Amino acid sequence: MACALSRFRASIFAATAGLVLASTPAVCQTPAFMSSEEVRPIFTAMHESLPAELKIRSGVTSQQWLAWARESDAQVRARLERGEEDTLTNLLRFGVTFTKEPPIDRDSLSSYGSNVAVNTIAQRRASDLVRALTSPGSNEGILQMRVFLEQKGFNFRTPEQRGKVKAFLLQNLERMRDEFDEYRSKIKTANFKELSQLYADRGISLDTDLWPDFALDKQLAELKAKGLLKPGYVKRIAIVGPGLDFANKHNGYDFYPPQTIQPFAVIDSLLRLGLAGPKLQLVTLDISPSVNIHVKRITEKAVLGGTYTVQLPWSSNVPWSSEYLTAFTQYWKELGTQIGTPVQPVAVPSALNNAALHLRAVRIRSEIVARVKPVNMNIVFQRLPLAEPDKFDLIIGTNIFIYYGPFEQALARANVSSMLKTNGLLLTNELLEDKVSSGIVEAARTEIIASTNPLISEHMICYRKDNSRSVR
Repeated sequence: MACALSRFRASIFAATAGLVLASTPAVCQTPAFMSSEEVRPIFTAMHESLPAELKIRSGVTSQQWLAWARESDAQVRARLERGEEDTLTNLLRFGVTFTKEPPIDRDSLSSYGSNVAVNTIAQRRASDLVRALTSPGSNEGILQMRVFLEQKGFNFRTPEQRGKVKAFLLQNLERMRDEFDEYRSKIKTANFKELSQLYADRGISLDTDLWPDFALDKQLAELKAKGLLKPGYVKRIAIVGPGLDFANKHNGYDFYPPQTIQPFAVIDSLLRLGLAGPKLQLVTLDISPSVNIHVKRITEKAVLGGTYTVQLPWSSNVPWSSEYLTAFTQYWKELGTQIGTPVQPVAVPSALNNAALHLRAVRIRSEIVARVKPVNMNIVFQRLPLAEPDKFDLIIGTNIFIYYGPFEQALARANVSSMLKTNGLLLTNELLEDKVSSGIVEAARTEIIASTNPLISEHMICYRKDNSRSVR
């Protein structure tokens, strides 16, 4: 175990060092913080809702703005730690590689602390997870969580120290219960705009699944039908927060290594719909070292001819309509056929051997993987200073802007606009703050009905870069 853990730590260090030193294509350049001049229209339009530190009667100087932006950027990045705690808690709730106990679904989570049966399951799951973390073997996800806990000061050498880890796991389970109950209450009365800012005070999580990729595929098809996207038009794409799939909030599957799916799902959809140009390039914009390291690692291997295999699991144990699931199933069966070859998926633990789990795997070709480049960038405060020919035709951000309030969303909208070509598109499932003329306007909205009883729908919004309304 010690050797495996040491190798895992060494790989993280080596990848991190490479991310700092490696050169990216000239078109990526280096992210720059917004200047005080670029942010001034937002200050003017949103003066009453500005953070207290920026409500200066004489005006904010360039130095004051940059200092505040850098400090705020650090605070946003610090929220990743709470998101990692959420990943660990979802692993506790759903993991199957380390325990035979039943999962703690959302209904069970709400009764944790007051239900003896759920409390017993949580206690046993926590004990089983601590044992797995003590001897993680080669399980990359468990290794990742152990390193995270050690960085927080925990260790596993004595029963007392392992007891502290268990207490921490259960403490976070209790926190997640309270947060979910609070979100459920808010959702009952929130409008779309309020829902789009629901997680403004929450830790930033990396979890992901296939549902947003399905919604993107549907919207891309509609945009093509409406003429907003022409055949072969998309040559450069940016994805904000592509995600790293490990122990996600819906199912917490932990029987395969962490992986990123959205960049390749988007490329696959664009190729199938005939919307991608022959020299398609994709840039990921993320603040997470884990995401950036992972993307860098797989793309470096691809340059040397290495492929990348992704597992594509989903559970039909969801309250969606049969019509929605039929359409999603068809999308899932075709996912990856434009960019790779179906292969045998990983073995499913017996605890998940049920009809609700659906799994296939795709080995993505090296030339496709090599088209993806990671950039360490905070979309709220930073932008890539690109010349017009190097700007993006398409920028995508799903379940990203929900982590920010109105002021931060306005900053992000301005940064997105600055990186889009004229008539370029932003696709997102969140309604962005629009009190400031950022240069992007809503061009289309796609509603996907997942269920009619109760009514559950997914919205995808398409914003278009319109130079006639640009500010900077």
